[in-house]
Amino acid sequence: MPGSTLALYRVILCATDITKGNDEYATSCWTRVAPLRCAHAHLQQQIPTAGAQLSASPQTLTLSFSEGIEPAFSGVTVTGPQQHAVATGKLTRSADNPAEVTLPLAEALPPGEYTVAWHVVSVDGHKTKGQYTFSVK
Repeated sequence: MPGSTLALYRVILCATDITKGNDEYATSCWTRVAPLRCAHAHLQQQIPTAGAQLSASPQTLTLSFSEGIEPAFSGVTVTGPQQHAVATGKLTRSADNPAEVTLPLAEALPPGEYTVAWHVVSVDGHKTKGQYTFSVK
């Protein structure tokens, strides 16, 4: 049985135990099944950090997620003052950490506020997106 089908089957079994009044077993079962629920890749750390006020332009951006991502279906864009798109290199996933991607910046950033918008597809196929800002003085 494929993993997601097996997880759904276990959830149905737990729900059946709850409806039959077998609360003790159902609670025990649910605590074992809960970690199997669908996960999403959430942004956990970024360099530069959200809200950072940098004295110099970064050369790269690094984003670390809660689980591995598929770089072919993921992307990061950077926009600056007046919604100017910042030129970047290719988004690459770390060879050592499938949950970390790096985006080189093709040019030094002039002073201003920058928005980093990201969208990723995790290795389990779930999509997430978000954004954060930092500034260069």
